[in-house]
Amino acid sequence: MPESPLHPPLLEWYADHARDLPWRRPEASPWSVLVSELMLQQTPVARVLPVHEAWLERWPRPADLAAEPTGEAVRMWGRLGYPRRALRLHAAATAIVEQHAGEVPDDHAALLALPGVGEYTAAAVASFAFGQRHAVLDTNVRRVLTRVVEGREHPSPSLTRAERETARALLPDDEATAATWAVAVMELGALVCTASSPHCDRCPVSTQCAWLGAGRPAYDGPPRRAQAWAGTDRQCRGRLMAVLRDATGPVHRSALEAAWGETAQRERCLAGLVADGLAAEVGPETYALP
Repeated sequence: MPESPLHPPLLEWYADHARDLPWRRPEASPWSVLVSELMLQQTPVARVLPVHEAWLERWPRPADLAAEPTGEAVRMWGRLGYPRRALRLHAAATAIVEQHAGEVPDDHAALLALPGVGEYTAAAVASFAFGQRHAVLDTNVRRVLTRVVEGREHPSPSLTRAERETARALLPDDEATAATWAVAVMELGALVCTASSPHCDRCPVSTQCAWLGAGRPAYDGPPRRAQAWAGTDRQCRGRLMAVLRDATGPVHRSALEAAWGETAQRERCLAGLVADGLAAEVGPETYALP
């Protein structure tokens, strides 16, 4: 396909403005990239950076993590939130050791088959770790393409076939350039084309943006859900996990009761943590990380 007029200005902008992130450096291993992608799901870069560094220092290879109990992965996950991602990383590391001789596979289908790795993560690792040509569609990329190409403020709640087709059509033909393009679009969404306060005056493709050209019409799609926190099961689970994570051994039920007073919700969340493999009942009244 002919080069898109979007390619030169955006690639040039990325060359000048890309953040120096450890998983983007030339020496970063595919394992570092995979770890970063799991950690960055629904979590800001600033919170991920210290945990990613500590994780790679302790477990520089998948085999190092696979040799540890799952509870250690949960403990190291700390307060990143959504700790099931720690279990998924541990399961992925185990599969990498058992099925790929301890090396993160460079094949997209093999990546997609790893536990906890979905469409986005497989494409991201194939692109960012191995320089391959794939459409990488995270929230930032979807927002940029929706605005620039479709002229709407926000994408639909769920990824559509049309979005996939648009992203694939815009990929440069050259593999290495396509991989850089994928991360450049993502970076533009993270730094400039943000969700609530886009900096259109700093955008390298503003003259080509359909949304800006139309006068930045307001979003008129289905209501966008705001994530509640206070008093939710997510908050309760987080409190209980913090008690288990900070303990040096089994925790008596009384410590969990002190962390969350509402009995029915606490018991429901504790049972959920056990069912999810994030906690284990190790005695009649005691719990611990698995």
